[in-house]
Amino acid sequence: MGKENIKLIANNKKAYHDYFVEETYEAGISLVGTEVKSLRMGKCSIKEAFVKEKNGELLIYGMNISPYEKGNIFNRDPLRIRKLLLHKKEIRKIASEAQRIGYTVVPLKVYFKDSLVKVEIGMCKGKKLYDKREDIAKKDQKREAERDFKVRNFRA
Repeated sequence: MGKENIKLIANNKKAYHDYFVEETYEAGISLVGTEVKSLRMGKCSIKEAFVKEKNGELLIYGMNISPYEKGNIFNRDPLRIRKLLLHKKEIRKIASEAQRIGYTVVPLKVYFKDSLVKVEIGMCKGKKLYDKREDIAKKDQKREAERDFKVRNFRA
């Protein structure tokens, strides 16, 4: 069994700030050639993207893949709706979980796994404002503790 070669293209840090990520899935994505070339150059944004189920398929909305510079007439709309590739059983499970109140499906990262483009999607529950403040306070505490530790070790 060989080691998988993973190259990160886009990461959605905003999702971890705005949501509690409860479960993650790896999905393929249906793309055209010029979009893949653009992804190889790292031109992708998933900050505003979300996933919805329609007619038994999962579709990703708001994922921006910039047009390929040398692509001329073959370039597609950068914000077009793209189909996610998953097994039917997984699609049914994700769709039923997304029906619960307060839950949404959000893309967390886009990456190359060997030569295939994959999207990691997460089943997320929205954070309230006080949850976000709590997270920020915890990060500040951790950063402060690391700084104190560093200063103490530096003097010794």
